[in-house]
Order: sequence, then structure tokens, then C-alpha cells
Amino acid sequence: MSNAVKKHHEPLIHITKRDDMIWWKAWLIRLAAVLLGLLVVGVISVLLTKGNFFETYSIMLRGAFGRLGSGSTRLLWKFLLETALLLCLSLALTPAFKMKFWNCGAEGQALIGGLAAAIVMMKLGDKLPYWVVILLIFAAGILAGAVWGIVPALFKAQYKTNETLFTLMMNYIAMQLVAYYAYVNAVPAGSGQIQSIANGHLPVIGGQPYLLTILLALILTGVMLVYLKYSKHGYEISVVGESQNTARYIGINVKKVIIRTMMISGALCGLAGCLMVAGIDHSVNPDTVGGLGFTAIMVAWLGQLNPLIIVLMSGLIVFLESGAAKVADTFYLNGSYADIVAGIVILFVVGCEFFIRYSIKFRHKEGKA
Repeated sequence: MSNAVKKHHEPLIHITKRDDMIWWKAWLIRLAAVLLGLLVVGVISVLLTKGNFFETYSIMLRGAFGRLGSGSTRLLWKFLLETALLLCLSLALTPAFKMKFWNCGAEGQALIGGLAAAIVMMKLGDKLPYWVVILLIFAAGILAGAVWGIVPALFKAQYKTNETLFTLMMNYIAMQLVAYYAYVNAVPAGSGQIQSIANGHLPVIGGQPYLLTILLALILTGVMLVYLKYSKHGYEISVVGESQNTARYIGINVKKVIIRTMMISGALCGLAGCLMVAGIDHSVNPDTVGGLGFTAIMVAWLGQLNPLIIVLMSGLIVFLESGAAKVADTFYLNGSYADIVAGIVILFVVGCEFFIRYSIKFRHKEGKA
């Protein structure tokens, strides 16, 4: 048997975990990823439209913010409103996700909150003083959303059920409840849906009907940042998310934390539903939330469950969807173009996290250190 020792060959590529990167370097990488994604989008758009490279970006900006200097701010307010609603739902999911409770029910929780608000508007809107009605609208919507969040939390805490499936199925229950109520209480009568509710509209501030929603979203961002980072509840959520066994060992009541956190998550989704029904649409139907609850799942994760980053991600997603929709309309492209654009940029944003957390090292040539 030969005594020759086989020479060991190192792998060509090593992937190693980095130490924590300086925050500004990490943000430069993320910014570069967004710009690179937009560059790819521009190239694809030129190939599809045979148009000018920079024209695509100009149209996207006009689609999201309107023509600068034209005096019209309608599209800008629309952008801020859509960002605020998406932000509210994303922030609502953040504490649950931080606890590793996969709440996929924001759509249903917001919808049931909107239904509760609509019921108050229709039944009490012309019977009580205006400010009492407004308070009841918020109370009913927040309470309904909280109940819709507590139900799966109770089953998870007590019976270890799968919260992903449970919350997803409750979305469809909420949709059917709204569809039934809208059909029975149709406005106008015989239309089969609630098209317009006359009473209980949220107040208009500074002549802008959307300003209240935007301000509440900003306030909620600050509150959620403090709650998660500096409060005892936020600490308990983090510990439960890291390890339930560790949480129990140090005396945290895990069941209580799960139920309380999902109550907060559902309540905030219900608040978003109130804003949609009483502040914007003044109607309710199964499509009131319009899929924002599912988009919020992606935004919460892209924002790394950090409220400040979630603000930026919400704005980015709304900008991409609004801008790409304008490009599609201008060049008569398929409606799925907007989803493709958003998907490409998101792919780059997600991919850049790999380079922030890991480094790639190649094998040194023989004879070199």
C-alpha cells in the first residue's frame, strides 16, 4: 500500500459569514442594488418599447409623483396615501413576525375592521354627534381587527396549530362576511354592494382628505419603533422569537406574549381597515383592501422588521407599481409589466443582503500565501 499522502485541494470558492458590517456600507450596498435593479428595468423597457432609455424613468417619475412644476399635486397625494396604507399594514405585521408568528391574515383583519367601521357609519352615523361617531368607528374597527387576530393566537398558544394556514383561511371568512353584509345592506338598494356611505366620514385636515391617514401612519411608525426597541413588551417579543424555551426559562409567559402580540397586530390591521373605509372609499366590499395585506408581508420582511426601513420599502414598492403602471399605459404594454418591474428590483434588494452578510473568497494559487 502506497504511503504517499494525497494532496488536499481546497474548494475553489469559500463562503464565509461576515462580522457586522458598518451601517453606512450596508446602506451603500442596498442603494447600489436598487439602482442596479432600476438599470435592468430600463434596459428591459427599451427592448420592449423601442423607446429612449431615459424616457422610461421620466415616465415612471410622472406616474408616481405627477409633472413637477405643473401645480397639480393629485398624484403626489395619491402616492403618499398608498404608501401610508401599505406602511400601516406592514407595521401591524412586524411585531408578530418578530415573534416568529407568521401572521398572513392582514388582509382579513383589515377587512373585518373596515366592515365594523362601515356598520357604525351606517347604523349610527346620523343618530349620534359627529365626534362620537368617529370615536366609535375607530373603536369598532380596532376591536374587530384585534378579535380577528386573537382567534388564531389562542389556537396557536393552546393547541400548537399552524398559524400560517389559520390566518390565511380567516382571510376568506372575512371576505365572505363582507360580501354577505354588502349584499343584504346594499347602498343603493338592489345594487348588491355598498357603494357609498353618507355618514361618518373622517375629518378633512388642511383641505386634504388624505392628510389624517398619512399623519396617523407616521405616528404609528414612531410608536412601533419605541414599542419594539425600548419597551418591556418589545423585549419579550424578541426573546420569544429567538427561543421559546429560553423565554420560559427566564420567566416569560409565552402564551400571554403570543396572544397579546397578535391582538396588537390585528388591532393595527383593523385601524388600517377603518382608514380605508371611513377615510377613503366610504364603502366596503370584499376587494376593499385590494391585496395590500399580502404585499405588506413582503414589505415587512424587506424592511428587516425595522419600522424606519419599512417606511422606505413601502415608498419604493408604491413608486415601482405606480411608475411601471404609467409606463405600461403609455406604451400599451401588458398589465403584468408593473409586477415584473417590482419583482426585478425586489430581487436585487433581496439578493444584496447575501453580500452584506457573507463574503466570497476564492482559492489562492499554489505557491502564493
